[in-house]
Amino acid sequence: MRELTNIFKNMSLVSQFGLSLITPTLLMLGLCWWLTSSFGLGGWVYIPGFFFGLGGSFTVAYKFYRTTMKKEKKQDQEQKVSFNKHS
Repeated sequence: MRELTNIFKNMSLVSQFGLSLITPTLLMLGLCWWLTSSFGLGGWVYIPGFFFGLGGSFTVAYKFYRTTMKKEKKQDQEQKVSFNKHS
């Protein structure tokens, strides 16, 4: 049962990470679509919007990487056996 719980936990983390990566790009492209339909701007607006969306996605990925590394470092420090702590 514990293995099944870990599988569902990892699946939810992966799906949440995927949604977090795609959301900034979709929001920026939606904003570009609104700008072109409301104000009559050209299709060139999609190019900077796409790159700004990718920048937001890379920011999410970098923050996820930093958080993961911090957790791993903390787990490594907790697993060290000191003089008074025998496990």
